[in-house]
Amino acid sequence: MQKVAVITGGTRGIGLGIARVLIRDNWKLVLNGIRHEDDVSPTLKELGQDGVNVIYARGDISLEDGRQSILSTALKSFGKVNALVNNAGVAPFERTDLLNMTEESYDRVMDINLRGPVFLTQLISRYFITEKARNREFSAAIVNVTSISSSVVSINRGEYCISKAGLSMASRLFATRLGDTGIPVYEIRPGIIQTDMTTGVKEKYDELFRKGLCIDGRWGQTDDVGRAVRSLLNGDFPYSTGSVFMVDGGLTVPRL
Repeated sequence: MQKVAVITGGTRGIGLGIARVLIRDNWKLVLNGIRHEDDVSPTLKELGQDGVNVIYARGDISLEDGRQSILSTALKSFGKVNALVNNAGVAPFERTDLLNMTEESYDRVMDINLRGPVFLTQLISRYFITEKARNREFSAAIVNVTSISSSVVSINRGEYCISKAGLSMASRLFATRLGDTGIPVYEIRPGIIQTDMTTGVKEKYDELFRKGLCIDGRWGQTDDVGRAVRSLLNGDFPYSTGSVFMVDGGLTVPRL
């Protein structure tokens, strides 16, 4: 029987890369975002079987109603959820020095990148626990997509770094809380991934890659993250809950 995954921010960037990999692996997908359905229709059609194996759940994860809507849409369409991939995230509207960071920017980034995933995980964890109690064979897993910015400092986007560091801790908290339920929680930390979010800094990082920024010497692709998520959701690491999986081309490996 096909499993169902909810992917927040699943219609673009890393989330879409994850979706493309999972759909090839016979998953049913609930792709969340805040854009109008007409705007994401081409993406759903690209993934194939629109409305059969792939649906769109519009909702703002930073709001309780939005989170409830995502789960309700998933259950109404497919009758179950087996995996949550917390991928949605935003960068600051403007990269600015830490001493000039505004409260407005901080609140927006934290609401979407941290508050939303934490409380969506809480909501879906409760659902998972209920289903596990009904059926011991029920399969469930959670993957949080954070960033190397969980531990690598960028003083011109401090709010982003803080939000990802917070989600990293949340991953360990939920892994610990859910440990006796058999529901694993994993964290994936992507490095510099080529998406619409990084378009504005392409020339900068092209040059850094040429100078040896990371061991692999290239941009990361959304497919790199997608394949890591697939492996975790397929149960290839059953004894690794709470672990961090780096998908950064060796960028964070200390070198002399």
